[in-house]
Amino acid sequence: MGKLIRTIAADGSVVCTVIDSTDIVAQLEQIHQPSATVTAALGRLTTAAAIMGSQLKRETDSVTIRLAGDGPAGVLIAVADGRGNPRGYVANPIVEIPLNRYGKLDVAGAVGTSGSLTVIKDVGLPEPSTGSVPIVSGEIAEDITSYYAVSEQTPTVCALGVLVNPDLSVRAAGGYLIQLLPGATEEVISRLEETLKEVPPITVMVDRGMSPLEIAQTVLAGFAPQLLEEKQVQYTCTCSKARVERALVSIGRDELQKLAEEQEQTEVCCHFCNQKYTFSRADLQAILKRSLP
Repeated sequence: MGKLIRTIAADGSVVCTVIDSTDIVAQLEQIHQPSATVTAALGRLTTAAAIMGSQLKRETDSVTIRLAGDGPAGVLIAVADGRGNPRGYVANPIVEIPLNRYGKLDVAGAVGTSGSLTVIKDVGLPEPSTGSVPIVSGEIAEDITSYYAVSEQTPTVCALGVLVNPDLSVRAAGGYLIQLLPGATEEVISRLEETLKEVPPITVMVDRGMSPLEIAQTVLAGFAPQLLEEKQVQYTCTCSKARVERALVSIGRDELQKLAEEQEQTEVCCHFCNQKYTFSRADLQAILKRSLP
């Protein structure tokens, strides 16, 4: 289970959300069994979704981040509810490419450097709000920063990281999101920039055993951050047989009838958790009769 906190500078100029998502990304790795680079990419995106979800007003709200780049991993999707509980999916979980020029996992190479990052927020209105920006680097944190600057006009610093062991298990994962509040002065911005120059990578801090609060105190050194919220978050899938039934109904009467005629059993697998749901021919015929008369 991950731990997420939100803090605010004593002078009210900056807010910072920090998450240790090691357990979340470890579960993601166990579900999808991706290559190391894809674990890093999807782990970063899912960590970002957890942070962004935690900022929503209601637990029933949700945020979806869709990263569609031109890299071999294909589309990556991460979803989180209003508590910050995330789940993730990637089109191609196995991408074997060389390390980047810094000797690290080449996330940008897997994701691609051309394409779009789209954020969809469902907050109970008739239509969800959608914002989309071009991919800036494919490293994901920079792309999240760009989204906030362009779509929400909020000065933001985002850091995301996943450290993968040689056996492909997850050693450390986490992230933080720093945002300036209205009224933040140039002096505040300069102080923050100078502080962040000395901050270690997020995975280094998590791997050292630093708590989210200790990380917040490090990235907001000199700002005397005060704790606003602390919560436990976990990888959570909301799939159910009823939801899958609704998905089957959505394909239309003709396609559903065709499935019922062609095979004795139809198996549907959830992209986010790999849970399999089996429907017999009689089940499909009952759905047809009940929902598509």
